[in-house]
Amino acid sequence: MFKGVVAGLGFLLLCGTAVADEAALKARAAELTAEYAKELKAAISGAMAKGGPLGALDICNRQAPKIAADLSKSSGWSIGRTSLKPRNAASAPDDYERKVMEGFAARFAKGEKPDTLVSAATVEDKGGKTFRFMKAIPTGEMCLTCHGLNVAPELKQKIAQLYPKDQATGFKLGDLRGAFTLKKALDEAGK
Repeated sequence: MFKGVVAGLGFLLLCGTAVADEAALKARAAELTAEYAKELKAAISGAMAKGGPLGALDICNRQAPKIAADLSKSSGWSIGRTSLKPRNAASAPDDYERKVMEGFAARFAKGEKPDTLVSAATVEDKGGKTFRFMKAIPTGEMCLTCHGLNVAPELKQKIAQLYPKDQATGFKLGDLRGAFTLKKALDEAGK
């Protein structure tokens, strides 16, 4: 009986550690998401002030991937954005992201606000365990310039040049626009 109690306590300690580790991973992912969103918004706002919507589009096209890549390199996480209606085909969701985004869309349709939609999970993939984190991106006022219902003709033309497979228009203020997506491969201990 003593062996069973010890084994049970060991299991509980491991589970408690896994829950604590997952909470720490979720907190770090949320911090990185906030950092990425802040840098991206500042870059787009600055470009919009200097060069208008075409300048902001240039930031989205050139700088957003660089901001994500730099933050990914410095943090050890893979950081990006995705959407069920992607502008950039390279940002199309993988199977996991699609499933989460479809869940976000269903929750949004039932009245949940996009800025409250978050998903965090440890998943098995080809390489082992990976921690996945996604946070929905609501459509803000500034987003409507390039992603809204009434995109200016010259902007539409530039978008078509840069993103021939663009699907990311027709949004209204407050719509679920997409999601920040982060992942981190975990070692055997799950950390």
